[in-house]
This record gives sequence, C-alpha cells and structure tokens, in this order.
Amino acid sequence: MIWTISDLHLSHAHPKPMDIFGAHWRDHATRIATAWRARVAPDDWVLIAGDISWALKLADALVDLRWIDTLPGRKVLIRGNHDYWCPRKVGSMRRHMPPSLNLIGADAFDLGSAVACGTRGWVTPEMPGYDAVTDEPIYRRELGMLDRAIAQGQQLAANKRPLIIMLHYPPFVNQQPTEFAHRIAASGASACIYGHLHRVHDHQNAINHTIDGVAYQLTSADFIGFGPVAVRGLNSL
Repeated sequence: MIWTISDLHLSHAHPKPMDIFGAHWRDHATRIATAWRARVAPDDWVLIAGDISWALKLADALVDLRWIDTLPGRKVLIRGNHDYWCPRKVGSMRRHMPPSLNLIGADAFDLGSAVACGTRGWVTPEMPGYDAVTDEPIYRRELGMLDRAIAQGQQLAANKRPLIIMLHYPPFVNQQPTEFAHRIAASGASACIYGHLHRVHDHQNAINHTIDGVAYQLTSADFIGFGPVAVRGLNSL
C-alpha cells in the first residue's frame, strides 16, 4: 500500500499547541499516530507532502523526524513552506534522516510498485498577494525543480509504473489550473498529492478528483481526518 498525509505540524522539541487554529487540532499528533498504527503496515509507503515540523533548526526537527520514524512504514518526504529546518537543496539533509525516512526535492524515489517525485511548489500569479518582485524568482525556480523531478521520475517509471507527484502548494487556484498543473498534466503522472490548505473554504474548493488523467488529492492532516489515506489513481497503468 501507498499512503499519504501532509501538514503534520509537529513540535515535540518546543511544543506549539495547534488547537489555537481550532478545536479539531487538539491532540492531533496522538490522533495521527493512532490512525497511522492502525492502517499502515511495516512494508507500506507513506508519502508526506510537507509542513512536517515547526522547528527552525535541524536539531529540533530531528525530535519530530524520529517520532515519525517510530511509526510503521517507509516514508518519503518533501519540505513545505513551514519546514524552515530544511534548506532548498535537500541533499545535505539526507544523511541526517532516521532510517525509515527518505527526503526528496527536485528528484524522484523508487517505491517499487510506483515512483514518487516532487518539490515544494510556491504561490503563483493567480493567487492573491502574489508579488512579482519577491515571488517570481521563487516561482520560476520551483517550476524548474518540478521539471527536474518529473524528468527523473519519468526515467525511473519508464512508462511501466505509476508516477506520483508530490507538491506542498496546491497546483490549482479557484479550481483553475496553474502552470504547475499544466506541467503535471503533460508529465503523464497518475497521481498528484498536495497539502498546505487548512481553511474550510479552501477545503471545499480543493481539487480532489481526476483531471487530464491525473488523480489530484488534498492530503492536509486536518482535511483527511488526521490519519494517512491511500493514494488514489495508481491503477492507471
């Protein structure tokens, strides 16, 4: 099985109560762990689409990463906008990952029955508040990182296994495709998982169905009920 969840927002080193964002976040880490242990087998995969830890430094983030390591399954992670502990170039972080965690960024990872690839993404020109001066360089860079991730993923999948694209930021705005979605559609991917969204309005308007052959899936922990869910769309090949 291949499962997914995002936006764990852990803070074991310096606890940050998440119920300030709503009562539904109360004891969220305990609830995630309970659901995780009930669903995920040791040989399963869990894809985590960013916003893993509130930590600012690796030493603090490792407390959360080791907590994830104690949970069943093998994990593949991308960074989110709140993962300040993780630099853009993730290579230097990989040697610090606990045994069951695999960190990717602008590249791909072989899951055996499928291939996962991804990058963080960014706000796009369609989003309110987009700043052409400060956001444009990051936006263009993340598009390039997505292209590199897809290229490596396609090479590994070889049109024989499903390709799963992991993003943190949503590839649609107001249910309309951004440039990220256009490139995902052109990639031949079977599935795209993403997180970042927490407001009720955003949950209600999120894309959670198949478009252009890609099964899109919002995986924010609060949206999916604080437990991993199965990745959809993997029977396309």
